[in-house]
Amino acid sequence: MNIAIVFAGGSGVRMGAGVPKQFLEINGKPIIVHTLQLFQCHDMIDKIYISVLADYIPYMKELVDEYRLNKVADVIPGGETAQDSIYNALKKAESENAEDSIVLLHDGVRPFVSYEVISNNIRSVQEKGNAITCTPCFETIMISKDGSHVDSVPYRKETFAAQAPQSFYLKDIIAAHDAVRSTPTKYENMVDACTIIRSQGIEAHMVEGNRGNIKVTTPEDVYTFRALLQYKENEQAFGLGITNRIGNGRKPL
Repeated sequence: MNIAIVFAGGSGVRMGAGVPKQFLEINGKPIIVHTLQLFQCHDMIDKIYISVLADYIPYMKELVDEYRLNKVADVIPGGETAQDSIYNALKKAESENAEDSIVLLHDGVRPFVSYEVISNNIRSVQEKGNAITCTPCFETIMISKDGSHVDSVPYRKETFAAQAPQSFYLKDIIAAHDAVRSTPTKYENMVDACTIIRSQGIEAHMVEGNRGNIKVTTPEDVYTFRALLQYKENEQAFGLGITNRIGNGRKPL
């Protein structure tokens, strides 16, 4: 069983749109629906669990029905933090699925992850036990403890930007969460699932992500996402045009 856990429990205050950013409509469709459709249409994904703000559960369920997202098994209330929201969804998945199921943890506002990246995440879990989606950094990264002075500059070829999904066997990621939650500090400084498993001495294995797999957090990200959608639509239209020309006995452009 391959399960997508899509967490979208944030309030989206940085977006300034008046609604949580995951429900902001882009090209006539909420961002979270763009995201969910990627997993809905992937033939290796069997189920989807969604974690959202409790007040938005009825609306999320309406969207599930409207867009015929029939792989969605349940909509779960989120928690105080992103990791709490993920944990809630993981526990729900645990109650309904085998412990050796593969879970792909994905941010609801990353609506452009490629089909191949999802497939490669599943294969990496099967072969290595987990998958952390990353892309090589193009810009130089600087380390600063106070935000004013440069403490160190790592080699660019050794730096990568973490994306999503991050994927695991269900039993393994729940065990790591349980261990962290049993400590006094719980999720303090635990920015993602990779941080959580590494805190338990588990080796994390990287999968290369796609450059368009942005996290829509700011108004600038909305413009980027719109441009990516337009590019994809133009690319598909161009491919269809070539197919039609060949079908009509004409040479490609």
